[in-house]
Amino acid sequence: MLHIVLAEPRIPENTGNISRTCAVTGAVLHLIHPLGFQITDKHLKRAGLDYWDKLTVLEYSSLDAFLEQHRGKLIYYFTTKARKCYSEVSYPKEDVYLMFGREDAGLPETLLSAHPETAVRIPMRPTLRSLNLSNSVAIAVYEVLRQWGFPDMSTEGQLTTTEW
Repeated sequence: MLHIVLAEPRIPENTGNISRTCAVTGAVLHLIHPLGFQITDKHLKRAGLDYWDKLTVLEYSSLDAFLEQHRGKLIYYFTTKARKCYSEVSYPKEDVYLMFGREDAGLPETLLSAHPETAVRIPMRPTLRSLNLSNSVAIAVYEVLRQWGFPDMSTEGQLTTTEW
């Protein structure tokens, strides 16, 4: 099972887009408070469209509460500060957690320094700060699913007409 963990997300549209990614891939969405919005926020729901009821969302009162509940779980910490590239990792076919930090601050450095072996980054130009959170999540999710062979997913489309 793939788990997406958002630590204190601030922008409802990002979380809405991520919820849609989770719904179409079967990933569980974990939200760590405080959030920068209400779950009922119209922008969040609009971005997630009609997918919100098709995903599992779990909420936690704090980062410490999440970490305590998931002690011993395999967590990959996505950050611009990591030395290892996300695509260098072989993601095992088990419960894997991909954690992302706040849009404005990322994950706490104390957390990253405690887990350097599972801190990973998405390459980007060195003069720019970071990718959009929802884009980062999509990149990470699809790398894991690619390595897993896209389980329970349709990998072929079909035209509704044979005319081009």
